[in-house]
Amino acid sequence: MSGLTIDRRALIGLLGATLCAPAAFARSMGPIPAPDQEAMVPVAGGRIYVRVNGALDGPAAPLLMIHGGPGGSHTGFLPALALAQERAIILYDQLDSGRSDRPDDPANWTVDRFVDEIDAIRRHFGITRLHVLGASWGGTVALEYGARQPAGLSSLILSSPLISTRSWLADAAILRGELPPETRDTLTACEQPARPAAEVCTIATDAFYKAYNRREPAFDEVRAYTAQLPPMFNRRLYETMWGASEFVSTGTLKDYDGEPLLARLTAPTLFMAGQYDEARPVTVAGFAARVKHAGFSEIAGAAHGLFNDRPEETRRVVGAWARRFDRR
Repeated sequence: MSGLTIDRRALIGLLGATLCAPAAFARSMGPIPAPDQEAMVPVAGGRIYVRVNGALDGPAAPLLMIHGGPGGSHTGFLPALALAQERAIILYDQLDSGRSDRPDDPANWTVDRFVDEIDAIRRHFGITRLHVLGASWGGTVALEYGARQPAGLSSLILSSPLISTRSWLADAAILRGELPPETRDTLTACEQPARPAAEVCTIATDAFYKAYNRREPAFDEVRAYTAQLPPMFNRRLYETMWGASEFVSTGTLKDYDGEPLLARLTAPTLFMAGQYDEARPVTVAGFAARVKHAGFSEIAGAAHGLFNDRPEETRRVVGAWARRFDRR
């Protein structure tokens, strides 16, 4: 296990929360619409918070979006709500995350149980067909769901996905090697028993996230939305399933390998990654090449937080893909 411990501000950047972004300048995306529907949906272990914008019974299939983490929240997808003009957008918080119940029982923290939450949402709202988008760890959940070949899955979108821990850590090692020498050396020193002061390690870690996680500050409206809620990030869940560091996995996902599931995907599948993503575009494109009926899109100028860094471009790609397969 690595000796590097990332402080909460740095770690939240990985998980898709928004308060960690530096307030370098005011950045507005316009008002966040209130949900048309909200529910606390029963799942194994408790209830999960779900919000819906748009008509679930409209002509276009709804898009359900799965956040990253483990332990993140739906707030990173708020810039995607503009897509609700043409289809219902479903955002939710996984159990023990965000606004969902927090039984804080590690027995619930299994990949299969998190995947089952999607069917629970479908049953609650009577959704017969839908598109599913998963980002980062949410991409793992979406991959597993797609591999089950569920009825009514119009398409699958895997955004900067964790497909296997082995490939994720390999990308992280390559990207660390591309940092300035002094930052790279500091990160290495921070993994040693006699490591530098915590603030020194935090600065070096923040440099990694600024380069590869989010290159733009959070939108003002997302900050305000999140500030009105209880703390959204569950650090214990993250550390139990992944670990204390982005660069070394020591949790229950340390041996995760979803690569064999790529051959089981039958729904049209779009893989996405940002130009500067910690899930490197070349790696994600390689996964896409192994899937029948798959496409790949690289979002120029974006790091891991596609909807944060380049929301218009990301919405355009996602919207066009979903429209192609609405009648499937």
